[in-house]
Amino acid sequence: MNTLKNLFSPYMGLRREIYIIFISKTINAMGALIYPFMTLLLSTKIGLSGAETGFYMTLTGVFYGPASLIGGKMADTFGRKKILIIFELLAVVSYIVCIFLPPGMMMVYVLMSAGFFFGVAGPSHDAMTADLTTPEQREGAYSLNYLGFNLGFAMAQVLAGFLFKDHLALMFIIDAVTAIIGILLIAFLVKETLNEETSEENTHEERSDKSIFSIILSRPVLLFFALASFGYKFVYSQWPFMLPLHAEANFPGEGARLFGILGSFNALIVVFCTPLITAMFKNKTNIKRIFYAGILFTIGFGILGFISIKSAFFISVFIFTLGEILEAISTMPYIMNHTPASHRGRMSSIIPMIIGAGYTVGPVIMGSVLDKYGYQFSWIAAASVVLISTIAMKMIDVADKPKDFRRVTQSAQRHQ
Repeated sequence: MNTLKNLFSPYMGLRREIYIIFISKTINAMGALIYPFMTLLLSTKIGLSGAETGFYMTLTGVFYGPASLIGGKMADTFGRKKILIIFELLAVVSYIVCIFLPPGMMMVYVLMSAGFFFGVAGPSHDAMTADLTTPEQREGAYSLNYLGFNLGFAMAQVLAGFLFKDHLALMFIIDAVTAIIGILLIAFLVKETLNEETSEENTHEERSDKSIFSIILSRPVLLFFALASFGYKFVYSQWPFMLPLHAEANFPGEGARLFGILGSFNALIVVFCTPLITAMFKNKTNIKRIFYAGILFTIGFGILGFISIKSAFFISVFIFTLGEILEAISTMPYIMNHTPASHRGRMSSIIPMIIGAGYTVGPVIMGSVLDKYGYQFSWIAAASVVLISTIAMKMIDVADKPKDFRRVTQSAQRHQ
């Protein structure tokens, strides 16, 4: 009984609104059928080459960057809730338009607009969660959000794998309906959190009138952290890009279904292992957890450069998903714990934008590498990038240890 209690202790005692956000994310993710299959939509439905597919995947990420910057500033100025609701509704409208479009470039452009709208809304989600938690609760809250998304995503990927070939319009309908339900939960059950006061005892939580660039320059560790994290996202971008192409190349006609099963496998690992890993590593610093994630990423993605039978795909997904969990539950808490309360929206857009540039350029760079050198070389190259970033993260761990160690020690004492 005590073991079970310790396992779920990071999720207990949070504010009611955090649990509403968790439910909203879970329902929304149950309809996340489209974006994970963008690579196959571009390649098999529209007929683009690997390089062309990588280009449009990257272009979608390019639009997401400025959208996130705009959304962060608006969230800090006008409020988290209204920005989230308005722009997620605009994204839903884009999905509804796609219901009536045949597969083609027009559909791609509309989906890119939906990505832009979701990009504007994104910082509001992260800032809202930070507003509603203390530093000690933050890791548990972000872990719970991540768990909820993957709980829904696990169901979505199996369904998407079966619908993709012949029922694309139905996928858009499901995506739109679940998104609307998630938005309504936030609209009616979560209040505005822009000026929320929490009983925080952390020198980074003060409000400030300085510009966001002055705040970043006064915290150079955040820039180093973002640059080190670049390689993590670079290699992770190959999960929805190169991995489904590799699956289709190895098993013609089975790629979409295999990728859907792998997606569900990934999400189920997250669902069952996130509470366990969160509890196991609760006394480790955020940076230390991200360092371990880099090791798992290097092994998980690199293995496909040496063996690519079906079982290898599942082994690869299992290993890098454990790394994904460690990275996901640690990144935003680290950023928010180094950010004044007045700048959470902007910081949760700028730093993730720098980090996310790796995810943006990953497909277009690896698309060209893939066309020239094949899958074996490409996987080894991608794993080498994240290995370099992992070493950089270890250097940050050493430099930031005194400050981060005190935070973890205080958190551990509160749990005892």
